[in-house]
Amino acid sequence: MAGFFSRLKQGLSRSSSKLGSVFTHRKLDDAALEELEDELIAADLGPAIAERVIENFRSTRFGKDVTSNEIRETLAAEIARVLAPVAIPFEPMADKKPHVVLVVGVNGVGKTTTIGKMARHYSEEGKSVMLVAGDTFRAAAVEQLQVWGERSSVPVIAGKHGADAAGLAYDGLKRATEEKTDLLLIDTAGRLHNKGALMEELAKIIRVMQKFDPTAPHSVLLVLDATTGQNAIEQVRVFRELVNVTGLVVTKLDGSARGGIVVALAEQFKLPVHLVGVGEQAEDLRPFIAQEYAQGLVGGNTDLASRLVENQVSE
Repeated sequence: MAGFFSRLKQGLSRSSSKLGSVFTHRKLDDAALEELEDELIAADLGPAIAERVIENFRSTRFGKDVTSNEIRETLAAEIARVLAPVAIPFEPMADKKPHVVLVVGVNGVGKTTTIGKMARHYSEEGKSVMLVAGDTFRAAAVEQLQVWGERSSVPVIAGKHGADAAGLAYDGLKRATEEKTDLLLIDTAGRLHNKGALMEELAKIIRVMQKFDPTAPHSVLLVLDATTGQNAIEQVRVFRELVNVTGLVVTKLDGSARGGIVVALAEQFKLPVHLVGVGEQAEDLRPFIAQEYAQGLVGGNTDLASRLVENQVSE
């Protein structure tokens, strides 16, 4: 876990160094507050949180000298407050065999890799897992999922190029039910430029699966690339129109100067953030922990955010 946190912190360091560099030790006047607000928005924390932080400073510290650590502490408090309610681990339902997970998102965000990593994680935990290569128009996606399946000794339901994704999902659900599989992870296409066709395909996958199990899918996970910044907000809006998104996975935080986007997403949509990714290896996808994220985003005192979240919970 220490290695994972260090990669998370390193990935977020571009945000934290900017936020910390606004103040070394100076008077909190209008110019200083304006500069800080600009940096908060540039880090993709979103205008609502930026405004709250600035108003907090204005009402409590205006005209006084402040240090970089004081800035970080106030930021961490606000970030922890927003993130704590959405930091919800993903756990397969014990009474569903299989627990059906539809994984959605635009192409290039890391959907297929996320599914492969989840398969590895849960199979190592002793759960039985099955995969469906539902992005049938991208040969690379099918091959990639098959490689992950081989690595984890997990079966992959796949068809020919351009095969009917709904039919594959149905076959996967039928087989997973017969074999009492714990977790069925279904990859999907992400061609957002043709929204109508994508909506139709996702709706068909769900409709066909529900002929076999009216409760499927039990989870719909939306995968987002942190490096896209504010575009991630638009992607959440679009996919919530297409399907009932139940939770988020945020990838590529190891290469992002826009780590604040997770805070903006939490503030705006209140959707559970289940997992975050900081690299290509299977162990680089981990449960989202509010304390760690707040620490990484603001830098500074590594115990601070943990104490803040505990305080939030106890209040």
